Amino acid sequence: MDQQRVHPAARAEEDLLKECKVSFGRTGGPGGQNRNKVETGVQITHLPTGQSGAAGERRSQMENRRVALFRLRINLALHERGWFDLMQVPSELWNSRCSREGHLSVNPRHHDYPAILAEALDVLFALKLDPAKAAVLLGCSPSQLIKLIKDEPKALALVNQMRQGRKMRALR
Repeated sequence: MDQQRVHPAARAEEDLLKECKVSFGRTGGPGGQNRNKVETGVQITHLPTGQSGAAGERRSQMENRRVALFRLRINLALHERGWFDLMQVPSELWNSRCSREGHLSVNPRHHDYPAILAEALDVLFALKLDPAKAAVLLGCSPSQLIKLIKDEPKALALVNQMRQGRKMRALR
């Protein structure tokens, strides 16, 4: 697949970071001398979209970088639409995480989660926020799709806000 058509949340770390500005800084709060003297805080901004992720709660810059990158991917999944061609859904990644019985298997802390969430949200938004139709296209059950969205509270809030604007019942 053309790299330009791959959702930013699904790109390889190296490719995604080529499009980002990474900055470091000190963070306040508890954590000892290392945290207060060394620039362990990390902010990663995806320049084409303006989405960012930040972390500073860990003592290690490397750990904060990993967390900030994951948070960036989640923000990209939440706010970037139109990257998936509905004629080519579900993706290979989605198929690798969805059983023949329609059960999704992805931990919300796993590095694949933002890409899976992005695909689910793209399909859901393209199909007018109808989880039953989106689930059919994705090959999973509507309850599995809703569970995936509920695993990220910001995703559930976004979907419910959009559904409310269309006078639809909130997902629970």
